Amino acid sequence: MLAIALLVFPAGAGLVAAATPWRRWVGWLCTASLVTVLVLAVVLSTQVVRTGPIGAFGSVLRVDALSAFMAIVIGAVGALATCQSVRYLDNEIRIGRCSVRHASLYAVLVQGFISAMLLAVLAGNVGVMWVAIEATTIITTFLVGHRQTRGSLEASWKYVIICSVGIAVAFLGTVLVYLAEQHVGHGHATLTWTSLLTVSHHLNPGVMRIAFALLVLGYGTKVGLAPMHSWLPDAHGQAPAPVSALMSGVLLSVAFYALLRFKSIADGALGVAFPRGLLLAAGLLTLIVATSLLIKQRDYKRMLAYSSMEHMGLLALGAAAGTPLAIAAVLLHILGHGLAKGVLFLTSGELLHVEGTSDIDQIRALLVRRPALGGLFAFGLAALLGLPPFSLFVSELNMIRAETRVGLGWVAVFSLVCMAVIFAALLTHGRRMLLGAREAHEPVQATPAIVTVPLVGALIACAALGVLAWPLGALLHAAARVVV
Repeated sequence: MLAIALLVFPAGAGLVAAATPWRRWVGWLCTASLVTVLVLAVVLSTQVVRTGPIGAFGSVLRVDALSAFMAIVIGAVGALATCQSVRYLDNEIRIGRCSVRHASLYAVLVQGFISAMLLAVLAGNVGVMWVAIEATTIITTFLVGHRQTRGSLEASWKYVIICSVGIAVAFLGTVLVYLAEQHVGHGHATLTWTSLLTVSHHLNPGVMRIAFALLVLGYGTKVGLAPMHSWLPDAHGQAPAPVSALMSGVLLSVAFYALLRFKSIADGALGVAFPRGLLLAAGLLTLIVATSLLIKQRDYKRMLAYSSMEHMGLLALGAAAGTPLAIAAVLLHILGHGLAKGVLFLTSGELLHVEGTSDIDQIRALLVRRPALGGLFAFGLAALLGLPPFSLFVSELNMIRAETRVGLGWVAVFSLVCMAVIFAALLTHGRRMLLGAREAHEPVQATPAIVTVPLVGALIACAALGVLAWPLGALLHAAARVVV
């Protein structure tokens, strides 16, 4: 019942938003639905760690530790994004850039987007997961183009074309996995995760090599891995800030979740060498591209988008290591990145509203002009850069340890070099925006509590996970065992 409830609450809030003209209480209802999802996901995670996987509707839904963990990520970042959507839509309506009807459509699409992501991670069937991820592509196309400007419409078209190609390639990979299972089952195949893992050692290696390569390319497009990454900076740069937070903090990770699931099957069919090689190639190329593009970046929303590429590259390298330590670190990194990037994108949305520009060079002295907003941006950058005590420090350190232990020390060294360059680049960009002197006649600007309180809470949670890993320790280890 809990698995079904996870889907019912956001879908129900979306139906209310569809039937009711936009009002603030509708936005708060949507936020409450995501807070409920987070609470239910935590309860469900304790249950699956204690008693094992839970199923519903036959094999359609199946919740194990990995699914429950991803539901926590979706609930946490989704609650932040829907909370900030209330202020975002109020501002858009007040300045005449959005009608009440369009605001209602936005609320419906966001709830549908979150419902589709939850279905993707709770699906016990490969085909259902593919359909859910394809649904996220369709829904987010309209969300990226929400502002209906020329730039946002161009970004939405670019997004839907590239990601549709990626999802089509992933579909081909899924069909090949189906054929391989059908051959083992003598004409019978269910495409459930449990059945595929059971027969993985008997799947045709030649078919599985092609299938996994297609899956890495296809789902890697949604993850933002190079070379199919070009949609990401445009979509994140043009989408409303809460949507960017959801896309960067959750959607990329949901697509990476699919890769982790298929990796465990490919490891059984092929051994670890082939999946590791593909993930290493994708991760290293993504790190190179992200590093080169972040150095000269001049738009802070696109800067955050390219930073997402960096972190997805690090996840690919961690998954390539493939040990329980590496997978646990990858999952912790997914949660920490979701919280940090959610804070930064939502802060950037408020920054765009009050400053009227996303140009790094046109924003100065935030710490003295807008202390609360500047402080949020500064601590968000600190979390994203992996500074202690934030959880990304712990997860990055453990991924590097795991890579070194499996003989990938050169990969660890290369990633450290790229991270050092990115650290310097983001620090330089952040210094331009945060430091400086306030002019004598310029007043200090306050930031509303509706913005600061939830984002401060997210930063505290990210720091607490870096210091006190025990609340998620058992769940992380159980989820890692699902993959390894």
